[in-house]
Parts: sequence; C-alpha cells; structure tokens
Amino acid sequence: MNLIFVRHGQSEWNKENKFTGWVDVGLSKKGTNEAVEAGKLLLNAGFAPNICYTSYLTRSKDTANHILSELSIDESIEFPIKNLWQLNERHYGALQGLDKIETANKYGENQVQQWRRGYKIKPPLVEEDSKYNPNNDSIYSEINDKLPLGESLEDVVARVKETLNLIKSETKKGNVLVVAHGNSIRAILKILEKISDNDIVDINIPTGIPLAFNINDDKITRIGYLGNEKKIRELEEEVKQQSRLKE
Repeated sequence: MNLIFVRHGQSEWNKENKFTGWVDVGLSKKGTNEAVEAGKLLLNAGFAPNICYTSYLTRSKDTANHILSELSIDESIEFPIKNLWQLNERHYGALQGLDKIETANKYGENQVQQWRRGYKIKPPLVEEDSKYNPNNDSIYSEINDKLPLGESLEDVVARVKETLNLIKSETKKGNVLVVAHGNSIRAILKILEKISDNDIVDINIPTGIPLAFNINDDKITRIGYLGNEKKIRELEEEVKQQSRLKE
C-alpha cells in the first residue's frame, strides 16, 4: 500500500522565519490553506488513508485535521489518529524562538547553516529550567523517556527508527498518512532511501506538499511529490534560503 508524508502547513513562526522546533506554534492562514490543498491532492490521487500519525505539536495535528476533512474522514468517530512524540520536529535547543536571519548576522551564516543542516551538529542546548525544556511541559508528562534539550539530525534519525517500523507495518492494512515536520520527515527519508550523511544536508521538505511512497513487503518505491512541480521546486528553494543572508 501507500505511505504518504506531509510536512505541516506554514506555521506562524515559519512565516516569521523563526527557529521553531518543539515550540507549539499554530498554523498561519497560508498554512491552513496549504493543508486544505494537500487534502485535495490526496483525494484526487486516490490516496485516502486507513490511519494517520501526527506529532504532539498543534501545527501537525491541525494540518492532519484539515487534510482528513477534505477526504471526508471524520476523525472524531472511528478513524484512528495516533500522536507520537517521536515525530516531533527536531529540538532546536536555545535557538528556538530566534529569528534565523538575525541569528545568522550574529553568529555568521556558516555557523547557522551548520546548526540548521549539519547532520551531527547539535545547536546550543536549552537550560534545564528553560520554558523550552519539554521535560517541564505537562503535554509530555506521561512520557517516561528523557526528552531532548537540543538535537542534531542524527539524534532525530535515532528516535524515529522504531516509529518508522511501526508505520511501515501499518501499510500492510492500507494507506498510511504521516503528518510531521521538516526534520522528522528528513530523518525518515534518510532511513527509507538510505541517504548518506552528506547528501541529507541538501534535502529540503516543502510545507503542505504530500510525498508518496509505495510499500510492497520490503520493496519501497518512491512515487514522489503530488502537485505542481514548479511550485514544489520554489517551495524547496524557499526552505533552503531561510537563513541565507541577502547581498
């Protein structure tokens, strides 16, 4: 069956070009429209899911709800939606809440690019008493795992491995929709497509565009992004340029 990934629609902090990470920011108006459009694309492609996975974050959950609404799936009745913290965005540590361009001006574009895109490089960590420490957040009170104070993409890959196995097992029953985040999807793609540590740096995930795979036993075939190719390329470039200083 098919496995479909959607990065949540544009959030308010995406719009303001801030490092967001685990901060629970809602969708912008554009993000809501992107989520609705993603639902229409899935409907037209015949990719209605049997189950949906989201992260713990509101922008992921709201995007999923808009998509399912377009598919005429009422999530309040029987349709299974499972929230997994392992699908959360990469925790950007002490960078969370900072403007990306201002941070690049302060620390240098190269340093910020390493924090954003480097595979093994962690951002500066938040302090234990920080409001951005998820271990202090009641949303995660039932989770026994020690939650991160900041993560590299390598850390995200480690935390999504078992979750990906669970998700792949569900494709034996039907289509699976995963609504997550730029870095959690990048981490999953690294595993699925065996992308190297160096090459994953150049992978950019646009908001609100479904990316589909066919899963047949152990054979994984990339179907690709659904939608207008020119628009997809523009959105990928937009993500790439978020912390680039303008001449």
